Amino acid sequence: MKYRVLIICLASLIFASIVSAQACVDCHKKINPQIISDWQLSKHSQNGIECSTCHSDQHKSAQDIANVRIPTPETCAICHGTQVQQFKGGKHAVAWAAMKAMPTAHWQPMALMEGMKGCGGCHKIGLKTGAEIQELKKGGAGFGVASCDACHTRHTFSVKEASQPQACQTCHMGFDHPQWEMYSSSKHGVRYLLKQSKILPETVAAPTCQTCHMQEGNHAVRTAWGFLAVRLPMPEDKQWASDRATILQGLGVLDTDGKPTARLEVVKAADVVRLTQEDWKNEREKMLRTCNKCHSFNFAKGELEKGDQMIRESDRLMAEGLRIVAALYKDGILAKPKNYAYPFPDLLTFHDAPTVIEQKLFLMFLKHRMRTFQGTFHANPDYALWYGWSEMQRDLTEIKAMSEELRRSHKKKEK
Repeated sequence: MKYRVLIICLASLIFASIVSAQACVDCHKKINPQIISDWQLSKHSQNGIECSTCHSDQHKSAQDIANVRIPTPETCAICHGTQVQQFKGGKHAVAWAAMKAMPTAHWQPMALMEGMKGCGGCHKIGLKTGAEIQELKKGGAGFGVASCDACHTRHTFSVKEASQPQACQTCHMGFDHPQWEMYSSSKHGVRYLLKQSKILPETVAAPTCQTCHMQEGNHAVRTAWGFLAVRLPMPEDKQWASDRATILQGLGVLDTDGKPTARLEVVKAADVVRLTQEDWKNEREKMLRTCNKCHSFNFAKGELEKGDQMIRESDRLMAEGLRIVAALYKDGILAKPKNYAYPFPDLLTFHDAPTVIEQKLFLMFLKHRMRTFQGTFHANPDYALWYGWSEMQRDLTEIKAMSEELRRSHKKKEK
């Protein structure tokens, strides 16, 4: 008798779930037909993951839309715990915090940031606190909190889609993230795109973004040098150590005396730098193992070391530019912006810099230096040289010329 009651209860629950799911389908087929067709194509649909599993069953009509639960990574973790845990330990998870940590982010139009039409459109992949989610909901956005759907697009949530290099293209292209352009025009990318179009056979060696950055499906997506290509400990090369210290001052993590600042903790939390030799070495060895599947170990090691050398050379140019502008502050020729903590260029606020020479320094760091080392690591000589290194040299030449002109004008005013 007891088992019979249990079977009846379970049958009732399953029937209620089917009826509830069918009600969602019937209604949304009229309002959002593509949502339904996408979900029907998904593995979720094939495995009985209904609308209420992710959105709750509290929404029954057009009058109670506010009751719809918008999924977060915790929702996905119910079934995909390993992937969510890996994601939370990686750089994508801190993307939202990194955007909000930019000193002048709050000066930008809300639509670009929290409205997700600019920086926020990509940085929404990052985790958000409960308070931030409530704030987004209050502001009318209320979306972009799921994180996982940045790559596994709603409502198909396709693993196949997320494993294609084009899944990375939306965010990793353009101004300071042109990795798609670097990859797709490199020999790696060309071979994979030919493979996608069936010109090359399915079994041909052709790495994707995920091959190198998500080894064995790991969702952490970390690299040895991190986003900013600065790391600790300092190098033994004295010139490089001095140049890197200058760049760390420009990032505001060291003060003008070379001592750590409060911003260092923010940079640490954002996981954009490797803080120990061991951490850097672990990521480098992971990459070498990946490269070794197609190349000899010595070849791969040599190619990655060329990337290290390009970082050193670009740091030389970058540090010189920073010191020139810092000297203008020191000599009273340029007024230090009020929001700068020290009389030293702040590379994290330069898109709001008040003068052309300061803007040029910002472009040199976030655009051309990035392209120099990222182009090298992505096996794209065009980006490494013409869009990166050559532009850095031009930037420095212009900074020197502008500095001399500012000093001449200052002298005239003094006379």
